[in-house]
Amino acid sequence: MKATRHAARRRRSRRGPWTTVTAALVAAGVLVYLVTALRPDGGSDPGRSVAASAADAPSADVSRGPSGPPSPSPSTTSSASPTATPGAGPSKTPAATPVARASASEPARAVTAEAPSAGRIRPGVTYRGLATHYDAGDGDGACLFGPSDDLMIAAMNHTDYETSRACGAYVRVRAASGASVTVKVTNECPLPCAPGQLDLSKQAFAKLGALSAGELPITWTLLSPSTSDTVAVRYKTGSTEYWCGIQVVGHRNPVARLEVRAQGAWRPLPRAEFNYFLSEQGTGCGGALRITDIYGEQLQLDDIPVRADVLQPTGVQFRRH
Repeated sequence: MKATRHAARRRRSRRGPWTTVTAALVAAGVLVYLVTALRPDGGSDPGRSVAASAADAPSADVSRGPSGPPSPSPSTTSSASPTATPGAGPSKTPAATPVARASASEPARAVTAEAPSAGRIRPGVTYRGLATHYDAGDGDGACLFGPSDDLMIAAMNHTDYETSRACGAYVRVRAASGASVTVKVTNECPLPCAPGQLDLSKQAFAKLGALSAGELPITWTLLSPSTSDTVAVRYKTGSTEYWCGIQVVGHRNPVARLEVRAQGAWRPLPRAEFNYFLSEQGTGCGGALRITDIYGEQLQLDDIPVRADVLQPTGVQFRRH
């Protein structure tokens, strides 16, 4: 178009008025052409086409991620190696970790980011004391787990028993000779049993040395053993919807807390020295339970009915550490 205007100026300088009229008509024609080409419905509009393509393209927000948490997938008891150092937060904390359900509806299992709630007996710590022995009889003891055919058991000293917090813990006991035995805490050794002392069944003591020795210097550590057992729940004799005692049995790791669901909230129950969590006013008796081990893992069990002195299996277990 610039070349056309220059040509028109050159032609007008050489010719007379008719040339001027002709140039004017040519300019008018060029103007009409430009208006037609640039009107909204005339030809393509590259800028609008790009904008329309951007608006029509699916949107994505990579910084936000999914709109909700991932759906859990049921899994069975894990025997994986430990992934966290005791006393430190886990390197990775999944939003939710599933397990198989205990009843008609599945219990939820979650690992929290909080530090282990282990009380006096902590993972990764070596304790020193004396081993003594006693006649364990049928295997029952202060923890009220009941008779047992497995007599690799121990009574924990009063201090480390810690109001039955040690009940159900597995510990590996080692003598100076190098001999060792793994025992389950099922009983309490009252004062004057000293901190660090374990009163072993005669069967367990014999794995470390001669019974005639009476006592042996030992070290011991907490274990999270491999087991085929799963957690069970038992209501104490005399339990009703108005008062109940709840016991956890068969747990791999020591239990730190038991909560009941009441009025839309989880409420922790106090633990008695005889290893039952008590609901004095009947709060939560027969409802949902949440059990937490010392590593912070939680098992949620839906609506465990009140059946006094009946061991009710759940089919779930805490992870191995």
